[in-house]
Amino acid sequence: MCGILAVHGIENPPAERTRFLALSKRLRHRGPDWSGCFVGKEGILLHERLAIVGVDTGAQPLVSEDGQVILAVNGEIYNHLALRATLSSTASFKTHSDCEVIIPLYKKHGKDLCSMLDGMFSFVLLDESVTPTRVIASRDPIGITTLYQGWSSKHPGATYFSSELKALVDECDTIISFPPGHVYDSRDQSTTRYFQPSWWDGDAETNPVLATTPVDYTLLRETLEAAVRKRLMSEVPYGVLLSGGLDSSLIASIAARETEKVARAQYEARQRKLAESISGPPTPRMDDLTQQAMLASWPQLHSFSIGLENSPDLLAARKAAHFLGTVHHEYVFTVQEGLDAIPDVIYHLETYDVTTVRASTPMYLLSRKIKAMGVKMVLSGEGSDEILGGYLYFHAAPDSDSFHQECVRRVKNLHTADCLRANKSTMAWGLEARVPFLDKAFLEVAMNIDAKEKMFKKDSSQAVDEDGRPKMEKYILRKAFDCGPEGTPYLPKSILWRQKEQFSDGVGYSWIDGIKDNAAAFVSDKDFAKRAERWPVDTPDTKEAYYIREIFDGLFPSEAAAKTAVRWIPRGDWGCSSDPSGRSVSIHNAAYEKD
Repeated sequence: MCGILAVHGIENPPAERTRFLALSKRLRHRGPDWSGCFVGKEGILLHERLAIVGVDTGAQPLVSEDGQVILAVNGEIYNHLALRATLSSTASFKTHSDCEVIIPLYKKHGKDLCSMLDGMFSFVLLDESVTPTRVIASRDPIGITTLYQGWSSKHPGATYFSSELKALVDECDTIISFPPGHVYDSRDQSTTRYFQPSWWDGDAETNPVLATTPVDYTLLRETLEAAVRKRLMSEVPYGVLLSGGLDSSLIASIAARETEKVARAQYEARQRKLAESISGPPTPRMDDLTQQAMLASWPQLHSFSIGLENSPDLLAARKAAHFLGTVHHEYVFTVQEGLDAIPDVIYHLETYDVTTVRASTPMYLLSRKIKAMGVKMVLSGEGSDEILGGYLYFHAAPDSDSFHQECVRRVKNLHTADCLRANKSTMAWGLEARVPFLDKAFLEVAMNIDAKEKMFKKDSSQAVDEDGRPKMEKYILRKAFDCGPEGTPYLPKSILWRQKEQFSDGVGYSWIDGIKDNAAAFVSDKDFAKRAERWPVDTPDTKEAYYIREIFDGLFPSEAAAKTAVRWIPRGDWGCSSDPSGRSVSIHNAAYEKD
């Protein structure tokens, strides 16, 4: 991932170059490897690069051979090689960047190219071959990457885009989070949805499209494995975030298997090359030494976890890493270190949502450690809870239709919470997080599974399966990976069947308690009583929320900035607490008790 900033529709762009370069510096944490700028007839494109694919040749903005199409991209296009193969032999490429394929696709298909891309991306494309010049901007289907769009009353007719809010707040008095799965076209000022999956209207108020497909455990497993495989596209060191929960542990397990396949293929290729270079059979000693050297050169998967001392996540992650054979790195933080980081976390997150701040702080601290080791990309487990109804409050769903509708609603809003957290808390240090659960193909399979098969079972006749395993949250995912096709387990049973923890809970229950205690000391009863006067819209309902909002307003005081934030709360009409912690919903034990 990278950082992009663009403006289109301004007069005299060369005169604005210095000012926009200064604004782009606010995004440099996202792309510490290179900075690029293109000044056009009516606009400016700027790019802060984090080099992961096409490291030596992929500096941006990318410019077409004729110099008429200019492109700035944040993200990765996993099917870029397949897309290149669909283009005629006349299509030429100047770099090895996975993103460059967007330029010839645009020339051939226009803005319809967006539906062809398989990846996580947000981009701004400037076409100077037409008059007036044309801008196309788009964001990936779920919003894994971040993108904001803004307008300024000082520059009517101009449209701004940025990977983060902070580059726009001083320029724009109207800012929105650009909708995922959409494409903007300056030709008619339209923003239209290009992402049209079969499950999209599952939350419609009238005539919702309900999921009815029986679960196919093999298909579910193989589609997720393929999603992980394609996300290992990298020319730099990578690893996995491992909390010890089901989702991150499954991603780590698949990644470990795929990394071993790559390593074995490299080893065998080197052996063949060595054999060809040696005349006659090697001596036993030479063979032993060669094998040891080859084994030492195998790439090994690194895993990373964080938590308070002896937290549930650290203990579980340690066990999963030992089972998988990863090179495991464990980081212990203190409550005070977390509290000290909160202002910086909010600055990077650009939201005042309590859940996101709670969960992002450990992730932010861990990302700094990971980047210091030279790792630029990690796999993460976001998205599974939304797709499969894994949050513990889902046990309160009144029926399967409501369950499915809530899953669809949660997936559609991932860009406001979990995707935002995964993107910004890692990119604060120039670390890219990839999320296999949000693969388009996996979504198409998982979102169409009959919700009856996803639902938590409490009735005694259905509470366990034929093997005596509990039909707990995300049961179908657990069962799909209970045993590999070759008979080897993916995970220890204690990890595969571990109950859901909110990430902010799993790093240590004292973390949330510490935030609440700190907020109680910071916010007086008098100020809290007047909170509705200060914030009549989205009024904080706890001192913790007040404390976080206070910091946010100090960093981003404009009304335009506040309007981009969205709060994550469980379903109140299902009888759930507004506090997102798994503990406060009284579910950790109650969810498993019979009515």
